[in-house]
Amino acid sequence: MKIWLDGGLQDIESARVSVLDHGLTVGDGIFETVKATDGKTFALTRHLDRLTRSARGLGLPDPDHDEIRAACAAVVEANPMPLGRLRITYTGGHGPLGSDRGDQGPTLVVALGDTTRRPDSTAVITVPWTRNERGALTGLKTTSYAENVVALARAHEDGASEALFANTVGQLCEGTGSNVFVVLDGEIHTPPLASGCLAGITRQLTVEWTGAKETDLPFDVLERADEVFLTSTLRDVQAVHRVDTRELPGAPGPVTAKAMRIFDERAGNDLDP
Repeated sequence: MKIWLDGGLQDIESARVSVLDHGLTVGDGIFETVKATDGKTFALTRHLDRLTRSARGLGLPDPDHDEIRAACAAVVEANPMPLGRLRITYTGGHGPLGSDRGDQGPTLVVALGDTTRRPDSTAVITVPWTRNERGALTGLKTTSYAENVVALARAHEDGASEALFANTVGQLCEGTGSNVFVVLDGEIHTPPLASGCLAGITRQLTVEWTGAKETDLPFDVLERADEVFLTSTLRDVQAVHRVDTRELPGAPGPVTAKAMRIFDERAGNDLDP
């Protein structure tokens, strides 16, 4: 496998990042995951725009979009596969053992791993930990992902593929790596960005393409929603058939199934919407 590291392709076996990279020592970094299908990336412009927003939120230099596009193209060409997870990682670079940054500039890594299409429906759990809708990292896609690692491990222990969080005021927020939508009386709703959720690329496209409403929702809406579905780069639109012990028979329901069809059709017609 070939990856892109700081200016060129390298063999994954020999590629090296400093053990003092700030992304490793203090989680000072950001990332994007881009879907690559048969060598073609999806929504890359939106992902790069969000990468820049995250960089500015952390105080990192703006990433060079032209360099990253070239890196993505090179990595995808060097590693042909039907469906891949293209990971762009951008960190604070070599730094001291502390929160202060060094002066050697950021580290850029682009790597590709193969994956498979997700099932049409999945199970999720709720977890007792909360998202901080007012935190310094709120809305940024950072490499500080340990909270998600812990929650996702809990989900796997319960036979689920995702864990859902409330925020500090008891509103529905998001999953560890997904946004959440609910169907109430035939209408699609999703938490607004003010809830503390990430501005997901697939989330925004789903809102634009289906007319979903951004609504403050209590966390217990999951106990009464007619349908529930998740969105993310690799899930696209995925129905939920179980929330904790609550079964949602027949998932995907009619509204979710329509959203899935709309997303597949629109995404198939425009690779960089």
